[in-house]
Amino acid sequence: MYRTHTCGELRASHDSETVTLSGWVHRRRDHGELIFIDLRDRYGLTQIVFDPALNKEAHALAETVRSEFVLKVTGKVWVRPAGLENKELATGAIEVRITEIEILNKAKTPPFEIDQDKEVNEELRLKYRYLDLRKERMKNNLVFRHKFIKRLRDLMDERGFCEVETPMLMKGTPEGSREFIVPARLYPGTFYVLPQSPQQLKQLLMVSGMDKYFQIARCFRDEDSRGDRQPEFTQLDLEMSFVEEEDVMSLNEEVLTILLKELVPEKEIMQTPFPRLTWHDAMSRFGTDKPDLRFGMEIRDVTELVKGCDFKVFADAAAKGYVKCLTVEGGAEFSRKEIDDMTELAKVYGAKGLAYIQMEADGPKAPIAKFFKPEELEALVKAAEAKTGDIIFFSASDSFEVACNALGYVRLACGDRFKLRDPKKLALLWVTDFPLFEYSEAEKRLASAHHPFTAPKDDQIAQLDTDPKNVLAKAYDIAMNGSEIGGGSIRIHSPIVQEKIFKTLGISDVEIGRRFGHILEAFEYGAPPHGGIALGLDRILMLLRDEPNIREVIAFPKDSKAKDLLTGAPSSLPDETLKEMHVKCVEE
Repeated sequence: MYRTHTCGELRASHDSETVTLSGWVHRRRDHGELIFIDLRDRYGLTQIVFDPALNKEAHALAETVRSEFVLKVTGKVWVRPAGLENKELATGAIEVRITEIEILNKAKTPPFEIDQDKEVNEELRLKYRYLDLRKERMKNNLVFRHKFIKRLRDLMDERGFCEVETPMLMKGTPEGSREFIVPARLYPGTFYVLPQSPQQLKQLLMVSGMDKYFQIARCFRDEDSRGDRQPEFTQLDLEMSFVEEEDVMSLNEEVLTILLKELVPEKEIMQTPFPRLTWHDAMSRFGTDKPDLRFGMEIRDVTELVKGCDFKVFADAAAKGYVKCLTVEGGAEFSRKEIDDMTELAKVYGAKGLAYIQMEADGPKAPIAKFFKPEELEALVKAAEAKTGDIIFFSASDSFEVACNALGYVRLACGDRFKLRDPKKLALLWVTDFPLFEYSEAEKRLASAHHPFTAPKDDQIAQLDTDPKNVLAKAYDIAMNGSEIGGGSIRIHSPIVQEKIFKTLGISDVEIGRRFGHILEAFEYGAPPHGGIALGLDRILMLLRDEPNIREVIAFPKDSKAKDLLTGAPSSLPDETLKEMHVKCVEE
């Protein structure tokens, strides 16, 4: 028997019991005759003591033990004297006096310290991920992930959803992101792809009459990695029949509220029901379609005020575009460098620059002030609702998105500067009424803003033939603390409307048949109205655990360049394997 108890289980009630424990050496302290070891497993730490008076051989073997050795020990539980308890440990009221020890495995010196929460190079952590996962922080993240997903499954089951697994090997039907390709050995020259999402399959489950489906789905996208994105990720995927937007949103809001209250009771949900903003309002007021509502600092439109002014940048933008402003309370204290940094940030998101007015004690000061009459400057300050000690930032652009986005990111940076983004608060909201299409500059054509199965607003279907770029979608995203954590829509269930969408996207009849013929045919056999959503579980867990990126809540993630540093993937294959798969690698 390797153990009678775990290393997190023993209490004062076990006094005088003989127990056997197994685990890793977390810390070792040699106090002369007595050797103290903190023995660790997944469940906690137990202090064990080696006393030569109890067993000289055991004590002598303990002298050879080092960090991360794997031990099996047997001894008697002793309650620590009053005042010597370790109140930071669940097992801190006891220790185990060891009479027998067996070294199950020795360990090399780890490349980083397991018992201390020190900053470690991320590449080193990922290469030795199995050691990194021994750390308390990482272990707790994985245990929390397990509890979150288990409770989520229970909640979906309680609401009548049926979990259905969908295939990992699918037909390639590009929906905006690059797909991972898998050669089909039995069919030379053909390929499977790994699913970007189970989108089409869950819609086909609605055609089948499944009514309420969900899945903890693995999804794959061959994209450049970011802090909140991985080539493979996990989402709660769900679909419902005979529903409208409100049905999907209210169910998900209910489930998320229960999860957050139960699993992170120390965090405050700022508002329930969750606020709702249209896409246009979110962009106009916060400069993003995933606004962080933990703080105010809203963007204002001053386009009309600057039409015809002497400042050419504003006047030109106002004539055919937008001029927006952002008032930052206390921002008058910004140094020149801080203002320059904000300007560079705005440029990253498309702005050509960032004008500003600092509200000092003796009045507004700004390089652009000379272009405005006193009454014009006063009107701008009044519209911006600025007071002494504030700074007003301005962006101007022909593009609504650029004018808003630039200030949206400046707003977040200022929120961080003044510590307004409280990690103990959870600000959730729904964003609705997205554009159905967006214009792809690269391809010089319309593209789906979400995916091509998203339904247009009922009263705008005819507009697809005349003014498609202004058609709105029955789509909804959910954001939390400035991150999108999910997105969904009511789907198209009419084969006629679905084909019209494909043609609006510039897909030829031949391509429609080749890529989407199966789903169009399925719709001809009676598809119910249906809709759904996908929640990004990795991203949700990252936010709830206050982690800087999703790699910290995934057991074996890829690095920022989509490489697996632990196993060395991706890697080359032997020539005979490539030949068998009918694949040839060509050097560029």
